[in-house]
Amino acid sequence: MSRDRRPLIGLLTAGTISTTGSVMSLVALPWFTLVITGSAARTGVVAFAEMLPFVLTCALGGPLIDRLGARRVSIVADLGSAVAVAAVPLLHRAGGLEFGTLVGLVAVAGLLRGFSDSAKRVMFPKAVAAAGTPMTRATSVNDGLSRLGTLLGAPLAGLLVAVFDAPTVLLIDAASFAVGAVLLALALPARRFGGPELAARAAEREPYLTALRAGLRFVRGDSLVHGMILLLFVTNLADAAYNSVLLPVWAKEVVGSSAALGFLTGSFALGAVLGNVVFTVVAPRVPRFAIFAVGFLIAGAPRFVALALLDPLWAIYLVSFVAGVSIAAINPILGAVGFERIPEHLRARVLGLTQAAAWAGIPLGGLLGGAAVQGLGLPAAFLLFGSAYLVVTLLPFVLPVWRELDRRPSPAADPALDPDPDVTVVPSR
Repeated sequence: MSRDRRPLIGLLTAGTISTTGSVMSLVALPWFTLVITGSAARTGVVAFAEMLPFVLTCALGGPLIDRLGARRVSIVADLGSAVAVAAVPLLHRAGGLEFGTLVGLVAVAGLLRGFSDSAKRVMFPKAVAAAGTPMTRATSVNDGLSRLGTLLGAPLAGLLVAVFDAPTVLLIDAASFAVGAVLLALALPARRFGGPELAARAAEREPYLTALRAGLRFVRGDSLVHGMILLLFVTNLADAAYNSVLLPVWAKEVVGSSAALGFLTGSFALGAVLGNVVFTVVAPRVPRFAIFAVGFLIAGAPRFVALALLDPLWAIYLVSFVAGVSIAAINPILGAVGFERIPEHLRARVLGLTQAAAWAGIPLGGLLGGAAVQGLGLPAAFLLFGSAYLVVTLLPFVLPVWRELDRRPSPAADPALDPDPDVTVVPSR
């Protein structure tokens, strides 16, 4: 079978550019909100406004993506995101940006990004199969490029905010969405990646609610998926509080510099990129469970404790770097397991539902993070969310269902999911 790597390269390139811009916005938007409002609670409200529509779209958008076509949905949503994000700095500079308008624009951007991200996940296995790449290695490369986007975007955003201002960084994020949309349009053939013909056939097959119920049935019947959702719900909630509220407040009130925020995020990303390079090489040959469980434990709670108890910046950056190295294998393992366990015709709705459930804590994280800082103070807030992180990352060590991470599908069942064409994998008992 001939290999065509162009769709995978296009998808990965577009995703990396979009991620870099989004990470820059992740630094700039909370800083921007904190500066113009002076309120940690309002900063949390903006984070909530962005992530709630994102989560709802992931949960409910799968059948619509099947109907309209994944490629078309991703391109249109990215172009819409470019407009919504650009409107924030443009209105601010024109003197017409009220807090309610900011919340509304951020909510629109979150909704559109939910559609775009879900559609890209649907197209990813097809692009991997066309390239003839082992799935675990492909998910590792994808995650590594995402981490690279964070590594580049976070420090750059911190510096640009310090040298110019946060609205400039938001305009760069808007441009990244537009560039990504163009790359997808050029690299992914419509007929193979959710074009109008495929969408029309999907629309004829299933009504919307029937399609949504099929996805729910699959999610309810898989115990490992239940464990993944619980673990990711809590850790994503804590990470959302950490990134959208706790870190900006720490950078502004403790260090007094947006550059510190960018460099802390960048140190984590640097560790993740380096760890990802190693995991990409060894991914098909190492036990998933051990790397996942130990890595998540090291990558989580120590970051929160360090910011609560340590003063030297070099020590805080070092903890963040080690956490990044430890987290490198987590997303590739989760991604590969999801693609391997979910039938192709259910991927849009099941991947959307599982991500929505796992990410449902993110909108709450911003709100709870703001409330915790206001009510408990910054050090106590770090320790509170760090404790929650510690509890859930201990669960894989005590619940047997997590051992299923080491069970891989037979290559004969789906050649596109062959973990390595040169390695025979024996499922664990």
